[in-house]
Amino acid sequence: MQWAPHVTVATVIEQNGTFLLVHEESDGQRVYNQPAGHWDEHESLFEAAIRETREETGWVVELTHLLGISHYISPVNGFTYLRISFIAKPLHPIIDAQLDKDIIEALWLGYAEIQALQAHLRSPLVLNDINRYLRGEQFPLSLIQQIN
Repeated sequence: MQWAPHVTVATVIEQNGTFLLVHEESDGQRVYNQPAGHWDEHESLFEAAIRETREETGWVVELTHLLGISHYISPVNGFTYLRISFIAKPLHPIIDAQLDKDIIEALWLGYAEIQALQAHLRSPLVLNDINRYLRGEQFPLSLIQQIN
């Protein structure tokens, strides 16, 4: 079998000192994560981040910056992940949105609440991305170029 990393996107969305997270089922566990998921064929990284956020939270967002890129090897499944994280601003919720089947709920949590849930985060990438955001790390979206 040929090795291939799993390319994922995630969004950090802050509003009034709280962050939009999802409570979800993953590998038989209930965990908390940023809106995140796999990059699908024939879509841009930007489209993937907006789509995953909408599907998992029911929120329409606008990407404002690239937060960063993380390399992670999951101790749960042994997969290698390349995660491209974005900063987004919330525009509006979608009324009666149907969330992905593994999502229990989308919720806004403060930093202290997220720290208290550290043992229940899907991966260390969740808190790492929030800490990067709080340190002011951000890069222009133009850093990512799609060449057709």
